[in-house]
Amino acid sequence: MPSEDPGERPDLAAMLGPLVRALIAAELPVLAAHEVSMWGYSVLTVLDETPVRTQAALAEAIGADKSRIIGTLDELQDAGLIERTPDPDDRRVRLLSITTQGRRVRRSVRKDIRAREDRLLAKLPRADREAFLRVLRALHEARDVTR
Repeated sequence: MPSEDPGERPDLAAMLGPLVRALIAAELPVLAAHEVSMWGYSVLTVLDETPVRTQAALAEAIGADKSRIIGTLDELQDAGLIERTPDPDDRRVRLLSITTQGRRVRRSVRKDIRAREDRLLAKLPRADREAFLRVLRALHEARDVTR
């Protein structure tokens, strides 16, 4: 039975979950057009923001198991989007960096994704859109909900 309290609302996850799934679904054709996977785009994004990382640090940054991303890294390297070089201090470790082509692909994907997001956000009045993005950024930066 629904609550009579006008202040009652669904949990945040209940409201955001379907929206996130819809946003991911909207990104899939963009990623396919650029021949990069969702994981590949995540890797390119992190490497574009932090030029050199170990595979272990990268996996942690994108929330993936380090053994799971090997195939993604292979695909990105084969496509010329990233480079993996041995760490001079530890030959067992590979250092990752994004290539110029990888940076172009990442920025192209982001531009196309933003265009789709802008169409969705255009449904909100400008002030609400700006407030939504400001609040979303703040929540993203303070996302440790375990405390």
